[in-house]
Amino acid sequence: MKFSRIRKSFVVLGCIAAGAFALAASGDAPPRHDAVSVIPEPKDTGGEPDGIVQVANLIYAGTKSSTCFSDHFLIQAEKDSAISTSRRFHAVKLSSDELFEFPLVIMTGEGNFELPDAERQNLRKFVEGGGLLLASASCSSPDWDRAFRSEMASIFPDHPLTAIPMSHPVFHTVYDVKDLRGSHGPVRPLEGITVNDRLGVIYSADGLNDTAHTHGCCCCGGNEITNDAQINVDILAYSLIY
Repeated sequence: MKFSRIRKSFVVLGCIAAGAFALAASGDAPPRHDAVSVIPEPKDTGGEPDGIVQVANLIYAGTKSSTCFSDHFLIQAEKDSAISTSRRFHAVKLSSDELFEFPLVIMTGEGNFELPDAERQNLRKFVEGGGLLLASASCSSPDWDRAFRSEMASIFPDHPLTAIPMSHPVFHTVYDVKDLRGSHGPVRPLEGITVNDRLGVIYSADGLNDTAHTHGCCCCGGNEITNDAQINVDILAYSLIY
């Protein structure tokens, strides 16, 4: 798969952050002094210039779209690491071959859903091939949470969702994220599915959507994670390194 070859060409070079992240004064973690610097081989998915890392926003369950997940963290990734990003998500059908051109894909939404078999098979193939799915329940939607858990149990019966400890490398790539902060109090830990000794699925039942940077979307009382941008940057870096 094309993106798997690209990931293996990413090189950790060491310190690239010149100073603390602008929100450090509010208590957010600054970039690590040994934050990753990545240099990719040329890549032209979606018509972007060579060397640009791209992230897909999934269209799933036929026509369901991940419309309320902010792409703002892509700008922050460029600011605080050497990851050059497309700045915008690419809409990609979960059932399409185009899925395999991306190292990281986003899946989010509200309400119940059910994936057709073709999408289930494609997602399993994507993860087993080295891709990373970042899934997030919009507005902490309990119906979406139940549907997502059911789908993951069906797709990965031998790889259950389990809590990801804060000591996991996924929280310590560009930033040292030490905790998860919720808009309405404590949040549930992120969960993951580990395949071939790496996280292939990362899931937040409370939400990593960053609706403060989206248009026409709100959290509507859900306990959305508020240090989401840094966590999403770390997840992006993890998808390129591991």
